[in-house]
This record gives sequence, C-alpha cells and structure tokens, in this order.
Amino acid sequence: MKVRDIAFTAYAVSDLDRSRKFYEGVLGLKPAILKEGMPWIEYEIGPATLGIGQSEKWKPSRDGASIAIEVENFDEAVAELKSKGVEFEMGPMETPVCFMAMFRDPDGSKLTIHRRKEGAGHP
Repeated sequence: MKVRDIAFTAYAVSDLDRSRKFYEGVLGLKPAILKEGMPWIEYEIGPATLGIGQSEKWKPSRDGASIAIEVENFDEAVAELKSKGVEFEMGPMETPVCFMAMFRDPDGSKLTIHRRKEGAGHP
C-alpha cells in the first residue's frame, strides 16, 4: 500500500446545526462540501480538510479525532490490510464522493483508508 497524503480529519458531532454555527459562525470556516441528506460537512483549511458528521454509530468523544489516509488504490489497500489481519469496523463502502473503510490501531484509535472520486470537490 502506498500512502499519498492525509485525506481529512474528522470529528463526530451530536447536533449538526449547532456545530455548523460554531465552525462557520465562531471559526469563520466556509463549507466546501454539503450533500443533501448527508449528515456530513467538509471545510477546506489550506491544503487540509476538516469534516464534521453525525451518525448513530459514531459518537463525539474526548478520546480524540479520527484520521483518514488517502491511498492510491483503494481495492489493493483493502486487500493488503485484510491479508494482515485487519478487521474493518465500517466498510469498505462507497459514498457519493469517495471509497472508505474504517479500522482501529492496537490501542483502539480509529483510522480510515480513503480514496477520493475524481471531480468530487478535492484537488
């Protein structure tokens, strides 16, 4: 697996509207990606992206953020991780803008492999 860069940093939120008021109103961030019906918003910050999202399976935690690493070939990365005994907690899955699969490191921290779709709003 060849890692290209960090795809995004993400934070779970319990109230998307309240969080938007904070990230946009307090921090002055402008949403880069808003998908109708998707409880997910991305903010581009320089060359990096911060995503916030709401899900029953993903709760806000003081234990830290989640990191997604961009890979060159998503299917090869999934196969390689599986061959090394990695068990995915979410995915592999396809969204309107990407392919992703989440797993944990030995200490339980969340990691995601990620591959953006061409023309999905990112360089």
